Amino acid sequence: MTIDFNKGDGLVPVVIQDDQTLEVLMLGYMNEEAWTKTQAENRVTFYSRSKNRLWTKGEESGNFLNVVSSHIDCDQDTLLIKVNPIGPTCHTGNRSCFNTDYNQNFLLKLEEIVKNRFDFPTDDSYVNRLRNKGINKIAQKVGEEAVETVIAALYETEKDFVNESSDLIFHLIVLLREKGISLKDIAKNLESRHQ
Repeated sequence: MTIDFNKGDGLVPVVIQDDQTLEVLMLGYMNEEAWTKTQAENRVTFYSRSKNRLWTKGEESGNFLNVVSSHIDCDQDTLLIKVNPIGPTCHTGNRSCFNTDYNQNFLLKLEEIVKNRFDFPTDDSYVNRLRNKGINKIAQKVGEEAVETVIAALYETEKDFVNESSDLIFHLIVLLREKGISLKDIAKNLESRHQ
């Protein structure tokens, strides 16, 4: 598919989404030249309507948007670009230009953090210390946290239940990583069961 730059007088809207967390980071516009440069350099370049020129995101701040994948919509007049952002996306210093209070897809970011701890272990990392004890200890921690979550649900405060649930999910992510399984694998399996 090719992009139809004629519909918007030479410009198409571009939605920028974090490839790991799926959070929408910003909206910009591209002309054909910006699109060609983005493809060639694998860094997002927009056409700035206020500056009336090409503008590579991060050219001054260093907060580049490295392209992971690009998708054209069904009408061929809008782009979705999934990126690996280097630093905050918004000029205000916020992660996203949409100023959300929190990242509701933080589980995917947490999975990436755990992966990073596996790939680059350090002595002060809890994940590394747990992993050094072996898969039996990791699985045992998931079991302990599951029991504590059930107890909190039945007998403790909502805050306790949220905290125990968070511990359970964190340790489950570590166990999944140890087994080489991603949250995407789990999501695909759950989706297939739903059909």
